[in-house]
Amino acid sequence: MDENIKREIIMEHYQNPLHRYVVEDDNYIKVNTSNSSCIDNLDLFLKINNNIIEDIAFFGEACAISISSTSIMIENLIGKTVEEAAIIIQNFDNMINEKDYDKNVLNNAIVYNEIYKQNSRKTCAFLPYRGILEALAKYQKQCYNLCCKNEEQEE
Repeated sequence: MDENIKREIIMEHYQNPLHRYVVEDDNYIKVNTSNSSCIDNLDLFLKINNNIIEDIAFFGEACAISISSTSIMIENLIGKTVEEAAIIIQNFDNMINEKDYDKNVLNNAIVYNEIYKQNSRKTCAFLPYRGILEALAKYQKQCYNLCCKNEEQEE
C-alpha cells in the first residue's frame, strides 16, 4: 500500500474516529486501557450477543496512532464472532512484531505494517487491542460462570 494512502487512512480515522462516545449500558463490558509512558488513556465499551460483537465504542485521550488504530479496530471487529476477533487480533499482533500474518483479515489495519520500525509506536497501535483482549476475557469468564451456574441448577 502506498505511504500516502496509509497516511490518509490514519489521519481520517484520527480526525473522524468511528464510535467515539461513552456508553452507559450494563449490556456492555467496559475496560480501561492506558499507556504509562504517554497520555494514551482509553475506555472501551464492548457489546457481545450470542458470541457476536454487536458494538464497540471508545472514549478518552490518546495520540493519533492510538485513536486511529482504535477506530480501525472497531471497524474490523463489529459483526465478527469472538473467535474471528481473536484471529484478527493475533494477526495484528504478529504484523507489528514482524511475525507471519494473514493480511487478508486485517483490512485497513494493514496501514500499520511498518510500525515495528518505531518500537515505541507499536505500544500505541496495539493499545486498543490490549483492551479488547481484556474485555473478551471478561466475556469468556461471564460465559463460563453462567455455564457453571446452569450446570449446578440442573443437578
